[in-house]
Amino acid sequence: MELPEGLRRLGFRSQASLSMADPRELSELSGLPLSEVEWLVEGARSSLPGGRLRLEPAGGRRLSTGCRALDDMLGGGVETGAITELVGEFGTGKTQLCHQLCVTVQLSEDLGGLSAKAAYLDSEGTFAPERVVQMARRWGLDPSEALRGVYYARLRSVAEQVASLLELRRLVEEGVALAVVDSIAAHFRGPAGPDALTRAHELAVYLSSLRELAEEQGVAVVVTDRVSAAPGLAELRPSADPIAAMFVDYRVSLHKVRENVRRAQLEFAPWPARRSALFAITEDGVVDV
Repeated sequence: MELPEGLRRLGFRSQASLSMADPRELSELSGLPLSEVEWLVEGARSSLPGGRLRLEPAGGRRLSTGCRALDDMLGGGVETGAITELVGEFGTGKTQLCHQLCVTVQLSEDLGGLSAKAAYLDSEGTFAPERVVQMARRWGLDPSEALRGVYYARLRSVAEQVASLLELRRLVEEGVALAVVDSIAAHFRGPAGPDALTRAHELAVYLSSLRELAEEQGVAVVVTDRVSAAPGLAELRPSADPIAAMFVDYRVSLHKVRENVRRAQLEFAPWPARRSALFAITEDGVVDV
């Protein structure tokens, strides 16, 4: 089935990517009638046995989050060669989890790591080296060595965020196996208007490039996104949704429960799962409750 130009401009190229889209939001972004988009999405879903679902978790390598409950929810940890999206309001633990992954990726494989380095692309100024130091001590790692195992870049514009993709590819050759983008949509946000479609297209291209990097190089890619109230909707939704849904393999929503306790909900995955997990944020990092 040939996709309309309005959908192809948003980055849709296949039935598989279209099957994960939200018809209502896609209609708003593309300008196509809702009834037409609903028909296209339903046709895409029915043409793919099981949609994007696999029968079981992939057999690729897994990177431990350092929290058993989260690892169990994700089928053994963060999958390499895939994109995992962490979404939630401010203070729900997205950045804390990203910091911890930058430490666990440096652990040996028998401890759940990849014996590799991490790249942290920071678009909102959230990176805190002192947290890496605290978390490294939990596993008995030398704090200075742990910090040297994390390549860091502060991204201040869309141009810098896009340019960082070239540097990421070079860093993979130097031992980077985890790429963190915190957050994915900060520089792509903006008011509704003529530029909204352009921003959506740029974000789709950026995510497509990240996915290509993950699949070709076997890198674990983790991106974060804040939730916000969509116009006319009561519920909170990720600001990059539904664009991100076309490219990410796992979406984990994080929610405050009480004090330092958080709940993670696996919203979708490439295998049948709808599970949740509790975790706590402490001085040592993200731990089991």
